[in-house]
Amino acid sequence: MIRVLICDDQAIVCEGLQAILSTNQDIEVVGTANDGAQAVEMVSEAQPDVVLMDLKMPVMNGVQATRLIHEQHPQVHVLVLTTYDADEWVFDAIRGGASGYLLKDTPRERLIEAIRETAAGKTPVDPNVAGKLFAQVAQGTAPPDTSIAEDLSEREREVLGLLARGMTNAEIAGQLYLSEGTVRNYVSAILEKLGVAGRTQAAVLALRHGLAAPKDVRTSS
Repeated sequence: MIRVLICDDQAIVCEGLQAILSTNQDIEVVGTANDGAQAVEMVSEAQPDVVLMDLKMPVMNGVQATRLIHEQHPQVHVLVLTTYDADEWVFDAIRGGASGYLLKDTPRERLIEAIRETAAGKTPVDPNVAGKLFAQVAQGTAPPDTSIAEDLSEREREVLGLLARGMTNAEIAGQLYLSEGTVRNYVSAILEKLGVAGRTQAAVLALRHGLAAPKDVRTSS
């Protein structure tokens, strides 16, 4: 069962999402929050697997809430669901630790699929948002220190490349004939060496360094 917390400042949106998700036997809505601060508080109580997070909200916006949730509860995945695809929102949310980024016009079937992917450790990204990430990579905007990638071992580079394709730890383990625990250790070491908050940021760096092709990153369709 995937436990989902919905965070949106519009009650009608929360009600609609709850109605959509309640039709799926493998998804349970464990609560709704109307601003980021409330979401941060409710995560401790509700223990969700996935938080569906709007971005522009009163009291505390979704980027700030995502950052706090990621810091305080790294096991909880935040899937952004918003109307905003402006660059600053996209990059700030990813830097804050968001596991995925969808727009509110996403079809319900794709939303449900994305929740399942997020819970499994994958990184669903709306095609429009993915285009912005790829454009940033192609233009070399604010490129990271290339020595960061050089710190990775050959095996860590392999794991990073597969991670950037949206593979889970279990899938990477099967691909490289490793145990899932060993892959978890590699991923932890990669995130620490790259100085990033999560898998999505690591995937962006992999794209920048040519360790994974843009087409390998899974996006919604």
